[in-house]
Amino acid sequence: MVHLLIVEDDPTIRTPLIRALRERGHAVAAAHTAMGGLQTALDERPDLVVLDLGLPDLDGIELLRMLRAVSPVPVIIATARDDEPEIVRALDAGADDYVVKPFTAAQLEARIRAVLRRGAASREPAAATVVGDLRIDPGTREVTLAGTVLDLTPREFDLLHHLAGRAGQVVTKRELLTEVWRVPYGSADKTVDVHLSWLRRKLGESAQDPRYLHTVRGVGVRLSAPADRP
Repeated sequence: MVHLLIVEDDPTIRTPLIRALRERGHAVAAAHTAMGGLQTALDERPDLVVLDLGLPDLDGIELLRMLRAVSPVPVIIATARDDEPEIVRALDAGADDYVVKPFTAAQLEARIRAVLRRGAASREPAAATVVGDLRIDPGTREVTLAGTVLDLTPREFDLLHHLAGRAGQVVTKRELLTEVWRVPYGSADKTVDVHLSWLRRKLGESAQDPRYLHTVRGVGVRLSAPADRP
């Protein structure tokens, strides 16, 4: 049985959603404020949190940051906000998925299953990947370049780790948005370029003088060691 926490202030959404998820065999707790949601998450340790952004006491992004400071619990944002900056802000703050209202309980449950599957897979021991002088360790989420630890954000690590898993191959923006940001292609495509720029800076390179991250114009990006350049 999956234990869920719904943080939603609108009772016309919260009540039928709780009922529908319980009918599907889940244990469901609920809160209608951010602080109530934080306390319930700490007390009950749910397997996953479904979080609205428009809460009466705090913005849901603030609650998400609070949760991320104390718990690795997966969080799905469920909100009416569908603009690109808001989606990117939520995902960069640590959300695992983002669903826009209106949605059905069946759609939400499918998202819940997918997020929990990814979480189970990420807990399995995985070997470090080495590309040239780069070493990416998914277990410790540490990246070193020639023995020096790089200070990467969680999203920068996820991006580099995904590229390292396909080292030598061209990875499209569509794949990066789907697999790293978990959003549909076109909804936040510029954020890939921004994060690649930040990552290049930390790798000591630029788009004009790449060493590891090579842009293939009109296709995507390829991670390869300097000696592996074609």
